[in-house]
Amino acid sequence: MPSRESAEVAPSGRDTRPQRRYRYYDLIMAAFVTVLLCSNLIGVGKPARVGPVTFGAGVLFFPISYLFGDILTEVYGYARTRRVIWAGFAALFFASAMSQAVIALPPAPDWPHQAAYALVYGSTPRIVAASLAAFWAGDFVNSFVLAKMKLKTEGRFLWMRTIGSTIVGQAVDSAIFYPLAFWGDWTPQLVAAVMVSNFFVKVGVETVMTPLTYAVVGFLKRAEREDFYDVGTDFNPFTLRT
Repeated sequence: MPSRESAEVAPSGRDTRPQRRYRYYDLIMAAFVTVLLCSNLIGVGKPARVGPVTFGAGVLFFPISYLFGDILTEVYGYARTRRVIWAGFAALFFASAMSQAVIALPPAPDWPHQAAYALVYGSTPRIVAASLAAFWAGDFVNSFVLAKMKLKTEGRFLWMRTIGSTIVGQAVDSAIFYPLAFWGDWTPQLVAAVMVSNFFVKVGVETVMTPLTYAVVGFLKRAEREDFYDVGTDFNPFTLRT
């Protein structure tokens, strides 16, 4: 059942809309956080080569987090997606901090793999900060653009919204991450080349997965009886209000 909710605010300033309970929202949140952690902790450190193209392995999995962002915003709305983005940000921050803490612990004298462990799980504070900033900004832009496009298109052309919001969100993500992480260590030409190539890989993955997005969105809208339109939504990213 489609819902075009607008904010109903009491004189006290408190939102008086009844809070709905959903069957799959928490599961999607958990899946989003899992994919985000895996793409940053497992895939980010390995360069891969397929044919003539060399890329960071994580770029194949990170776009899946954008797919989840598209699904969440399309079905549940921007405000509920905002909570998921903050959950992912907190999880990514905690995982990065714990990685540094574990690496800093002195290894047992008979364990010879400290250097390898640090190489796989260690990132410089600069790269961690760049990753956190890029994720936060890119995901919020992606969700904002999709929510606004849904209002403009009156819920039509889902493919246009998912791909269009991903193009903008990934552009912001790439424009923040690569210069912050590598400027000065890489040549400007290399930063630009990797930034552009990884952007197209990420958008390409999202485009190829469009049929899956349609299938999941259709299932959730039927199962949850929800098709949220962000009429009257507060788009401030610094609140957890739904």
